[in-house]
Amino acid sequence: MKLGIVGLPNVGKTTLFNALTGSNAETGSYTNAAAKPNIGTAKVPDERLDWLAEYYHPKKYSPATIDFVDVPGVASGGKGNEVFQAIRQVDALVEVVRCFDDEGIFLEPADAVRDAESFDLELILADIEIVERRLERAKKNAKGGDKKYKRECEMCEALIAHLEEEKPARDFPFTEEDKDILADGGLMSVKPVIYAANLDEDGMSHYAENPNFKALTEFAKAKGAAVLPVAAKFEEDLAQLEPEEAEMFMQDLGLTETGLNRLIRTSYDLLGYISFLTAGEDDVHAWTIVKGTKAPRAAGKIHTDIERGFIRAEIVAFEDLKACGSMAAVKEKGLFRLEGKDYVMQDGDVTMFRFNV
Repeated sequence: MKLGIVGLPNVGKTTLFNALTGSNAETGSYTNAAAKPNIGTAKVPDERLDWLAEYYHPKKYSPATIDFVDVPGVASGGKGNEVFQAIRQVDALVEVVRCFDDEGIFLEPADAVRDAESFDLELILADIEIVERRLERAKKNAKGGDKKYKRECEMCEALIAHLEEEKPARDFPFTEEDKDILADGGLMSVKPVIYAANLDEDGMSHYAENPNFKALTEFAKAKGAAVLPVAAKFEEDLAQLEPEEAEMFMQDLGLTETGLNRLIRTSYDLLGYISFLTAGEDDVHAWTIVKGTKAPRAAGKIHTDIERGFIRAEIVAFEDLKACGSMAAVKEKGLFRLEGKDYVMQDGDVTMFRFNV
């Protein structure tokens, strides 16, 4: 999973990136269009994997990971540059929206909906250019009578009309055929989005009362998008503390989990991801797959040979293993299962694949 942290300049993107990845990227405004994105990886916290590590005492502990790309701020008119190319490479967008005031940086009070609309519009305008070029090529190819290109022309014209109404491509009613046509289209406004409402530390303790957070929530609800309250600077400071001290500070704000945990959970839900687990004395490992993935394809996440020579999957649900306390007790209670090629993997499946190549 690769998430792009995006938004307008100076709204706290890099601060959030540092908190999520434990990086020390320089914060502050990007001073030129050639600024490079920051790239970092975060381990996905998983209490199930922690339990398995206590049970097996493995030589290796391998949580799932998420790649974060801290994209330079998109300012009005900043099109056709490296920033947009970075956005095209990610699976989903974490759009950081300012919900705090700082007279030392900003001349105007925070207006979350205005800023979200402004950023989204920049992506839509860039997408219009992409689809217009695609339409020109399709029209030339359609002259030969190919029905495929005629359909592409119709789709592009309808999509351009949709975008010109300042609606993102993710709201366009694509058919399966359309999706195939645009598979390599490079559209940005088609990507799923999570709005990260960035508050200051004081605002985080009662974020539900923040007028900008409430307005952004209504804005996102109308678009079918998720909103996540964060205090990026607080999260960045929190990441530098020992776990016990960090927990104490979180309790002061009434928080039960870190922003990273909440963002990961929201991202998994948004993209339809789950994790299955493998465990033993050598390694406990979490593997990220899409909901609906069948056992052989899941096995291929570990190694292509396992998918190619798949025989069966030996599975126990993590909650059953934890409740029973041991694999022997799981088998005694008949909760150990043998599944074939048509089995659809479930979140938390503790799995051993049998194969022959």
